[in-house]
Amino acid sequence: MRSTRRVSTAVVGATLLLGGVSGPAASQPDAGARVLVFSKTAGFRHDSIPEGIAAVRELGQAAGFKVDATEDASAFTTRNLRRYGAVVFLSTTGDVLAPAQQRAFESYIHQGGGYVGVHAAADTEYDWEFYGGLAGAYFQSHPAIQPATVTVEDRAHPATSGLPRAWERTDEWYNYRSNPRDRAHVLASLDESSYTGGTMNGDHPIAWCQTYQGGRAFYTGVGHTKESYAEPAFRQHLLGGIRYAIGDAQADCRPETGYRPLFDGGQASLSGWKQAGPGSFTLNADGTLTSAGGMGMLWYADQGFGAYSLKLDWKMAGTSGDDNSGVFVGFPPSDDPWSAVNNGYEIQIDATDVPEKTTGSVYGFQSADLDRRDRALNPPGEWNTYEIRVEGERLRVWLNGVKINDFTSTDPARSLADGHIGIQNHGADDQVAFRDIRIKELSAKSPAHMASQGD
Repeated sequence: MRSTRRVSTAVVGATLLLGGVSGPAASQPDAGARVLVFSKTAGFRHDSIPEGIAAVRELGQAAGFKVDATEDASAFTTRNLRRYGAVVFLSTTGDVLAPAQQRAFESYIHQGGGYVGVHAAADTEYDWEFYGGLAGAYFQSHPAIQPATVTVEDRAHPATSGLPRAWERTDEWYNYRSNPRDRAHVLASLDESSYTGGTMNGDHPIAWCQTYQGGRAFYTGVGHTKESYAEPAFRQHLLGGIRYAIGDAQADCRPETGYRPLFDGGQASLSGWKQAGPGSFTLNADGTLTSAGGMGMLWYADQGFGAYSLKLDWKMAGTSGDDNSGVFVGFPPSDDPWSAVNNGYEIQIDATDVPEKTTGSVYGFQSADLDRRDRALNPPGEWNTYEIRVEGERLRVWLNGVKINDFTSTDPARSLADGHIGIQNHGADDQVAFRDIRIKELSAKSPAHMASQGD
């Protein structure tokens, strides 16, 4: 199911421009979507800026958004900025905006505008507190250009969903004055053991996203060299960040800390799981699980859970666009999948069905908020992220960072206080992929905890 403000037609040209990188093609943005590339420098000037502008223009032409480029700060007026879905700060440096221009840009973000920061965008406007928060962190230093390993932490965000878990590349690797992890959602980090000159004590974010004072922000520290802008993987990374910023792709960009993996893509991480009933899940080379046959369920048998936040990434992987699956919670241990149906709750994945049996619903009990669900949902073939939070008998569901369901169990036969979790393989014609299943066990609720969790 797809929000009416976005069109689900695949763009073949985007894949061609990305050099045939595997993964879903970008969806066509709204007609008239426009991006402003701003590359003014008041300090060091990167010689890769022309290549960066050309790359964004080419990506926009293929993916369906228009691109303007300028180094004239007078473009930052309230009236002019309204024309753009996002502003890309492309290796800007120093103080590039006057106070009135800063105020116009702040207003633009407050009204839902998008920001994309590339590389030296973190070396910009050190005395403007709003900008520092929007970018996420300021530049501190860098070693010589050299190869390094980028660890992809979020494999559902459109900027990183097509990247390998370990992304090997050569660039100029920035150290930052602060770690943005507690404020922004880290998409990728540097393995400081893979190169020399890292100064962030082993926790070195290099790309992140966040919602910020009403707007959307994406930053990547990659992109120093001219060669970067011809590299298919980097172009896909950049395109995904722009798509998120203009609102063409949805993602959970809330900070994420304290989770441990239940399934991380490796064969060893399946040791705690058991298949119940017919069918199976296939472990793919890219670290995803794809449902096959059914109706069965892969369930985590090693441990039951009480209060917790469960996160996982999923996408409809079949060709019909109407695949069926779900996530079960709160059921007793059993090798009979119908035990989960009869004694637990299913958070549904299904593009088309009645409200209480479609994506985001507590199956058969309560529909999701369909307007919010539709705005948050990415189409078949693209990744989505569920957060399923259980506290007492209360079950809440977030889709790509948007809360879409808030349900309280009143059936003593289906108590959520202690139970297992599982993912469904629904039938031969239903192919749904899952990856990066992780959990954070929660302590007893308190008003402060509820406030911190965005209740």
